[in-house]
Amino acid sequence: MKRILPLFLLATGCTFHSTDSTEIGVLTRKLTFFGVLGEQGIQPQTYPPGATYTFPAFITDWNVYNVALQNLEMVADKSRGDRTSRDDLEFKTHDGNDIAVDVTVAWRINTAKAAYLLAHVGRNNLEVKDALVRPACRSIVRDVLNTMTSEEFYVSDKRFEKAEEARQRLAAVLDPEGVIVERVILGEHRFNPEYEKVIHDKKLAEQTAERMVSEGKAAQQEALRNLETAKGQVSQQIAKSKGQLDQAKLGSDAELFRAQREAEAILAEKRARAKGIEKQNAAMSGAGGRTMVKLRVAEALEGKQILFVPSGGKGGALQTTNVNDLIARYAASQVQEARTVRPASAKKIVEDEAK
Repeated sequence: MKRILPLFLLATGCTFHSTDSTEIGVLTRKLTFFGVLGEQGIQPQTYPPGATYTFPAFITDWNVYNVALQNLEMVADKSRGDRTSRDDLEFKTHDGNDIAVDVTVAWRINTAKAAYLLAHVGRNNLEVKDALVRPACRSIVRDVLNTMTSEEFYVSDKRFEKAEEARQRLAAVLDPEGVIVERVILGEHRFNPEYEKVIHDKKLAEQTAERMVSEGKAAQQEALRNLETAKGQVSQQIAKSKGQLDQAKLGSDAELFRAQREAEAILAEKRARAKGIEKQNAAMSGAGGRTMVKLRVAEALEGKQILFVPSGGKGGALQTTNVNDLIARYAASQVQEARTVRPASAKKIVEDEAK
């Protein structure tokens, strides 16, 4: 037996298989000799990227899978995608309108399940996509999207929500089969042209209404700001006027106080003068007053020449004049005048000052 095996390997020869930087390999043994070369059938282990492997020829098969991210494009544009004809998803919305949507599904092969894919799905990426990924994506994504209303397709958040829902449902189906769904992207959508125009006009009207409401709110806010500004200016003017009024009141009160004090001082001065005059009059009404008058008369007559003029008596007789009696009478007349005039003047001064 030990001699037969080397001769068999030499007769059958060897073959070389390589994997690219994004590829993995799966080996299938079609024939074994009593388990010497391993178990017959698809081998569970995978061969990593970027290497070259040697296997016996004729009795083994070699398959590779690209494990990089793959895109399944189902679009209306014939120059894109996997088909040369229109390939977008066509269905009815929840409210009964016909719609077509471009859909792109990003997927990749699970390295750990490459042997399972070879055994149950396909021998390469193209077969896996056509036999498993494409049918599942068209069916499940369509089922998710036809729950949307026509207007919801114009709401980006709603589209993203449904795209994520479709990804999760695809993952639940394809992950056990060895396919990982990374992302579902919803592209352009197309309604019937007439309905598209109705939706467009409605959306335009709604946007116009929203803009007008926003402008109205902005104008209202501007009016409120202007009102608050006006209130602030009025309050400022009121405070300024009140300050000026208080300042004027303080000035008036100070002037009134000064005038009152000045009037009181003048009145006190006048009263003092009147009282002095009154006391002087009282003093002048006595003997001292007569004496002072005589003194003033004497001072007035000092150095004057006194002439005695005949009085024209009988027989040309000469009469004499008693000068002392004359001065006494003159002094008495001056005292009487002081009694009648000066007290009245003093009284008038007091009354005028009181006014």
